[in-house]
Amino acid sequence: MTNLREAIDQGRTALGIELGSTRIKAVLIGPDHEAIATGSHDWENQFVDRVWTYSLEAVWAGLQDCFAKLAADVRAKHGTELRTTGALGVSAMMHGYLAFDADGELLTPFRTWRNTNTGDASEALSDLFGHNIPHRWSIAHLYQAILNGEEHIGRLAHVTTLAGYVHWKLTGRQVLGVGDASGMFPIDVATGTYDAGMLAQFDELVAGRGVPALAGLLPAVLPAGETAGTLTEAGAALLDPTGVLLAGLPLCPPEGDAGTGMVATNSVARRTGNVSAGTSIFAMIVLDGPLSRMHPEVDLVTTPAGDLVAMVHCNNGASELNSWAGLFAEFATALGVRADSNTIFETLFRSALAGAPDGGGLMAFNYLSGEPITRLHEGRPLFLREPGSTLDLATFMRTQLYSALATLRIGMDVLQKAESVRLDRMFAHGGLFKTQGVAQNLLAAAINTPVSVGDLAGEGGAWGIAILAAFLSGRKDGQSLDQFLNNDVFAGTQLDTAAPDPVDVAGFDAFMRRYIAALPVQQAAVEHS
Repeated sequence: MTNLREAIDQGRTALGIELGSTRIKAVLIGPDHEAIATGSHDWENQFVDRVWTYSLEAVWAGLQDCFAKLAADVRAKHGTELRTTGALGVSAMMHGYLAFDADGELLTPFRTWRNTNTGDASEALSDLFGHNIPHRWSIAHLYQAILNGEEHIGRLAHVTTLAGYVHWKLTGRQVLGVGDASGMFPIDVATGTYDAGMLAQFDELVAGRGVPALAGLLPAVLPAGETAGTLTEAGAALLDPTGVLLAGLPLCPPEGDAGTGMVATNSVARRTGNVSAGTSIFAMIVLDGPLSRMHPEVDLVTTPAGDLVAMVHCNNGASELNSWAGLFAEFATALGVRADSNTIFETLFRSALAGAPDGGGLMAFNYLSGEPITRLHEGRPLFLREPGSTLDLATFMRTQLYSALATLRIGMDVLQKAESVRLDRMFAHGGLFKTQGVAQNLLAAAINTPVSVGDLAGEGGAWGIAILAAFLSGRKDGQSLDQFLNNDVFAGTQLDTAAPDPVDVAGFDAFMRRYIAALPVQQAAVEHS
């Protein structure tokens, strides 16, 4: 404890803060890269005027509360104040659209990754570039605003992501890590920055519409390990209004939650991959080389070091599972049974292991929002079953877990079957995998690949961005991010690996055939409700 207190006082630590979809989390790591203090703040997006958004006031209120809880945890555990760190990193949910004028004023409410109202722009840009441009990418939001003739376009000076915005306010620098930048606009992996040819194509497309050159609107791009600025006096006051936190500490490039998930699971090397499951669920596969052609189910992004990644991103993850767990918790309370949320989730998840391998005639869709992979512009959560099916808890919960993985499976089939992408290892992290041996085993069945869960990724993306901050302050000369993770961070890490069970593989395959056949039911629910 004395050594850790000295490390905190001397700044031999790294701090990571991640703004996730439902929680803002801060993790302070010590010299051995393990978490030594944490803080968090729960928040929720708002659906305002048919747009998923968060207010900037909520961003800063949440960050300040999160940092205050982290500082309190440091005092409680280590008996000292958190005045500085060796480095700081900020990450957040990727993509979306934050647009500012020349005075730094927000021009339109933050449009998050969850919005799928950019279909016309996404389709047009994908055709123009010959490169898949997902609905949630920043460039799709920008072009859709241009197509819509939105008034703010004429005053546009700067576009960024949520991580880029927070970093800008903390440092005064408008930069992004290459991984997060690759969710704004396509990256040329040879140059490590935005694709110059596509920038020119876009400028030609919007010529005469009063839009500045795109390169001047986007943040500068930096790879992991580069200094991305220092915490200013104003930035320190924004994060910690009490004035204890000192200015001057260095910041690593801000990253998206996909990139921090790759770091947190040591999957930045080629032919490795990871699945992150929270409000959304997505897989990141580091490629040996380019794909043979464009696939609308697959996004091409990069690791925080700039290597090419195939991303299968599903807008809908565990939110519907959380709603069902809340219903069961409410029922337990009505019966007079007291159980904390962890017990409820573990009980429900473990029951799924005894469920019918093929879902037993039950079917569920977890679509709270639109899902581009299955061509749905809005979502309607559904549960249905065939006449004669048995409605028992085990099969019901297995069906709900299958539903959370089903859209991911559609995208993974493109990579594993159509493109013959090979995977040496797949890691998983996020709340869905906290109950050991349940979602992990079902994911292994869904993608017919062994799935590992590590003992360090429990703090998720906030820990991942803290590791990127530590890479900035502690890397050796010429050391790559992959080498740093393998040699300095994950050496000796224990992994729990689940191999695919042939019975579950066959069961999931059967469930998927029924799932795809039932997609018109989901579409009809959107059209008629």
